[in-house]
Amino acid sequence: MAEPVIHKAETQGKTNWSVLLGAAFIMATSAVGPGFLTQTAVFTEKFAANFAFAILASIVIDIGAQMNVWRVITMSRMRGQDIANKVLPGLGHLIALLIVAGGLAFNIGNVGGAGMAVNVLFGISVETGAIISGVIAIGIFASKEAGLAMDRVAKILGGLMILLATYVMFSSNPPVGEAIVKSIFPNDYAALMLPTITLVGGTVGGYITFAGGHRLLDAGVTGHENLPRVNRAAVTGILITGVMRVVIFLAALGVVTAGLKLDPANPPASVFRHAAGNLGYKFFGLVLWAAAITSIVGAAYTSVSFLRSMSAAVERYNTYVIMLFIAFSTIVFVVFGRPVQTLVLVGALNGLILPLTLGVMLVAAKSRKIVGDYAHPMWLQIFGILAAATAAWAGWISLQGIANLWK
Repeated sequence: MAEPVIHKAETQGKTNWSVLLGAAFIMATSAVGPGFLTQTAVFTEKFAANFAFAILASIVIDIGAQMNVWRVITMSRMRGQDIANKVLPGLGHLIALLIVAGGLAFNIGNVGGAGMAVNVLFGISVETGAIISGVIAIGIFASKEAGLAMDRVAKILGGLMILLATYVMFSSNPPVGEAIVKSIFPNDYAALMLPTITLVGGTVGGYITFAGGHRLLDAGVTGHENLPRVNRAAVTGILITGVMRVVIFLAALGVVTAGLKLDPANPPASVFRHAAGNLGYKFFGLVLWAAAITSIVGAAYTSVSFLRSMSAAVERYNTYVIMLFIAFSTIVFVVFGRPVQTLVLVGALNGLILPLTLGVMLVAAKSRKIVGDYAHPMWLQIFGILAAATAAWAGWISLQGIANLWK
């Protein structure tokens, strides 16, 4: 049986925009998965409109990270771990280990999120829903055109998430003006460091930073001639992600501001149910399942891409390894469970990886042996440095609070 492929021929002719939009949605839906839904509900209930600061900070850091990473990967024609090994021999292997471990832990939570979604929609057990969703995700990669199938699923389900969440946002009637003010002037900046680094880790850190860039690399969208396309895909992905984050936060804020309590067993479900009744609850099931499936696909695809240059077998049987990654994540969840705690904790830990990975990309951006004669814009370099420094600072402050997430 021939292996399903994710190949470079996809970029020939009219497929360019489809691949670019697919990469944008893969990045966006990886960033706005069950982890983001859970983190946003949990922290909005605790910090109310002040959490707008963390939402805005994550979007700004996202711009600084994604624009730098996508450019360096596509201009160098190398994956993240190979670039890191060029910067410092052995560093790429360390980063690959951290990202694959984080991606696996996140994917266990993603599978759990999918199981919770199926439970909401059809009333069957979370474990059974997780197994069904895992099989569907594996089926996407069983397609002969796995790359195109992945792009198509990300675009359709990502669009569905935005539409349904927007309906719930308007139903919850959030205090938009207060959120805008608190996004710049929250009551307590220090108290928001752990939520900020957790959100950054769950939406920018770890494997998510490389999801779109690696997709473009596999599709052959590389080199100077494709720089405008790379920029377009990155900006599109950042805009889609930003819209998703703001809409879901405002939906949660409207519910919390009304004085309603969230169910600790399934915080984001409470948001949709309180805002739009039973219809909203079913909408939540669809949004969560769309978020979970696309995140399972994105996490597995990107995590395994970090192993490809380290093993000839993984390179040759890449798609089968992705399927095994999903199957293993599903089995671990069914045996151990705890999706809510896993998603919040791994988000915090992933945020601590971001300063390292982004820092490596910024060093590589100025190395001729890596990017050739490509001239990285100074404003983008400075923006990236500020994003990495902010993530590192917030991560340092948040370290003392991470242990409390598991209590």
